[in-house]
Amino acid sequence: MSRLEDIADGLAKRALDLVQKTGDEMIEKRIADEVGASSPTLQEAYTTAVRIRKAELRALKILDKYEAGETVGRAAISSQPQD
Repeated sequence: MSRLEDIADGLAKRALDLVQKTGDEMIEKRIADEVGASSPTLQEAYTTAVRIRKAELRALKILDKYEAGETVGRAAISSQPQD
């Protein structure tokens, strides 16, 4: 990873951990806004890292269901991110 991606991913992980701990989903946006005020490039990398981490969590939940032998429904296909 590049330095930019390392920083963005670290921020994304910390923000999502706090969202999970507090239930305050505004943390994610607040960090994006604060970062974007100084660096739009880092803001974009951060929001991308957040989307990637959320997608990974969704995929891991589905894999857990498959491993547990549960029925897994088909995902709705959308052109929009499913954050």
